[in-house]
Amino acid sequence: MCVNKQKKVPMRKCVATGEMRPKKELVRIVRSKEGQVSVDLTGKKSGRGAYLSMDKEAVLLAKKKNILSSQLGSAIDDEVYEELLDIIDKGNRQSK
Repeated sequence: MCVNKQKKVPMRKCVATGEMRPKKELVRIVRSKEGQVSVDLTGKKSGRGAYLSMDKEAVLLAKKKNILSSQLGSAIDDEVYEELLDIIDKGNRQSK
């Protein structure tokens, strides 16, 4: 008796678009206990996290509506959004 065991894909919800996507397709933004907000590419940093689609429109929407700020309960510096857009831009260049 052979049972096909497929590994369950962890799903997360994008805070900007509301879509459920595989965790690997999203980027995690984390607020540490000290209140510092940073991009967590490993997904392993401790602190309060929020997931965003690796999508320019999602990042711009999150910035426009202040979604990350309300999700993480902390002010978000423009550098965080710049870093996210830079990561997305580099990812798009590598996939072409």
